[in-house]
Amino acid sequence: MKPFELEPKYSTNEIPGKCIKCLGEQELNSCLMQLLREEGINEEVQHKYEALVAFLQSPESRQLRVESERYLAEGKRVAIVIDSKNGKPEYRLKVE
Repeated sequence: MKPFELEPKYSTNEIPGKCIKCLGEQELNSCLMQLLREEGINEEVQHKYEALVAFLQSPESRQLRVESERYLAEGKRVAIVIDSKNGKPEYRLKVE
């Protein structure tokens, strides 16, 4: 599986943002719709779907959400990188 990122945005009066959980659920729904539309199996989308389910159910997702919101409040740009190493899911926070 190729690593992918979820980039939350901080909400302001002018710009609506989304937290990590909301973005993950949105991507999950997008993957599901893509899998249902296509004929045959798209392994890349299927792996992404499975990785998102694992991320949203993991205890690490809550901690990463708290950390990302703290950095967003400081005006920093953040992303959660979702990857797989040796068949195990790996999540890390990227801060710019």
